[in-house]
Amino acid sequence: MTVDVLTHDEETASATPEAPAVATDEATTVTESASTSSEGAASSEAAAPSEDSASAEPAAEEAPKPKRGRPKGAATASTAKKTRTVELILTVTGTADGEWQAELKNGSKWVAKGLEIPAAAVSRAAKELHADLSGPIDEVINQAREAQVAKVAALEAELEKAKQALAELDA
Repeated sequence: MTVDVLTHDEETASATPEAPAVATDEATTVTESASTSSEGAASSEAAAPSEDSASAEPAAEEAPKPKRGRPKGAATASTAKKTRTVELILTVTGTADGEWQAELKNGSKWVAKGLEIPAAAVSRAAKELHADLSGPIDEVINQAREAQVAKVAALEAELEKAKQALAELDA
C-alpha cells in the first residue's frame, strides 16, 4: 500500500511541477521500513530517484507537509454527545410488617443508608418505573396489609377483654 501511494506521488510530481513531491531519501526510508527483507530490493527499485523527483526536491522543502489524521478545529468538531454513565444502586427492602427502608450507593460510596419510607411511596415508585416491578411489590404490600389488619383485629379483641376486666373490677 505504501508503494502505491509513493508511486502516485511521483507521477503527480512529474505531471504537475507545482504539486509537492516526496523527497527521494524520505520515500526510500518509508518504503524500506514498511517492507520485509525479502521485498526490500523490489521496494527500493520502485522508489528509485528519477530526474523529475530530484529537481522537485526543493519544492517539497518549501511546501508544508500535510498532517496525518483529521484536522482539528471548530468546523470539524464532533456533534455527538458524550454520555457519561453514573452507577447508582438503590436498594429498597421491605419486611412482612410493612416497614420499608431504602439505601442509595453511588459507586462505592454510600449516599444514604436505612432511610424509612412508606409502603405507599414504594408502590407508587414501582408503578412509575415498570409494570413488571409493581406487580410483585404490590403483592408483598398487600400481604403486609392483611397481616396488619389481622394484628389490629387481635389487638381490638384483647382491648375489649381488658375493658371488660376493668369494668368488673369497678363494679
